[in-house]
Amino acid sequence: MAALGTGVLTMADWAKRLDPCGNISLIIEMLSQVNEVLDDMTFKEGNLPTGHRISMRTGLPTVAWRLLNQGIAPSKSTTAQVDEQCGSLEAWSEVDKKLANMNGNTAEFRLSEAKAFIEAMSQEMASTLFYGNSGLAPEEFTGMAVRYSSLSAGNASNVISGSGAGSDNSSIWLIVWGEDTVTGIFPKGSPSVGLVHDDRGESVIETTAGIGGNRMMGYLDHFEWTCGIALKDWRYAVRIPNIDISALIAKSSAADLIELMIKAVYRVPNLKAGKAAFYMNRTCMQMLDIQRRDDIVTGSGLTWDTVDGKRQGSFRGIPIRLCDALTETEATVS
Repeated sequence: MAALGTGVLTMADWAKRLDPCGNISLIIEMLSQVNEVLDDMTFKEGNLPTGHRISMRTGLPTVAWRLLNQGIAPSKSTTAQVDEQCGSLEAWSEVDKKLANMNGNTAEFRLSEAKAFIEAMSQEMASTLFYGNSGLAPEEFTGMAVRYSSLSAGNASNVISGSGAGSDNSSIWLIVWGEDTVTGIFPKGSPSVGLVHDDRGESVIETTAGIGGNRMMGYLDHFEWTCGIALKDWRYAVRIPNIDISALIAKSSAADLIELMIKAVYRVPNLKAGKAAFYMNRTCMQMLDIQRRDDIVTGSGLTWDTVDGKRQGSFRGIPIRLCDALTETEATVS
């Protein structure tokens, strides 16, 4: 049995979802986001019950020219292993059966609530994909920003600073998704992939409001998404941090987004090794479009294509995706 707490729908919530005819009203999803990274992200089954173990080459053997009658020393390559962890994102929805049945549209009423849970799960997953930090929050998986957080680390060549300062920065990402580059993972033997909605139907719910231990009949829904990311080859992701948003909008000492994106393209060994895409938030995408307009006389390389009936921006043939999860409050990467 589940305990009914404050996070449940009330009669007031029920009333706010009805139109004048007593039907479930169309809810305007003002809190929804667009995170196209979740559409691009590839997935593969991990080789561990909790994630995926990666073996990577860290050093090449030594080779040498030799003269006749002279030998050379034997050598070997070196490798290292990294364990990538998955996290489990979950949520419960509890609705009093009598409340859900009041207007005769039980299924529609429950669906209106399920949509909000799915949106919340998607937003949290997209945010964790970039900003998750298992070092600070062990229940999460480690996202991309933590892995590309220094201009002097071993992967610093793939961190291209936009020269911004302060705390109103954002990042643009170039990621090449693929089984051998960067990929989403789910635990070994997992029976499902992606966001799973489990309709538990009618259940006895124990209440905590009023007299503790009381029971009622209710509808239960469980939402779960267990996954992580495996960075197999760090060369196939590029971060452009330190894009000062206020300077970008004011066009005063603004980051040259087109130049930075050109640099990012040349940091990737082979763009055909997987599915490549740029990711940026609305402000960066807006200002990129403005910079393209200002630079159009010399040609910016930015074009618009139609993919699946949708107008999709591209740069040097690489799709540009909108990602609202990328914030404008990033600290300066140094």
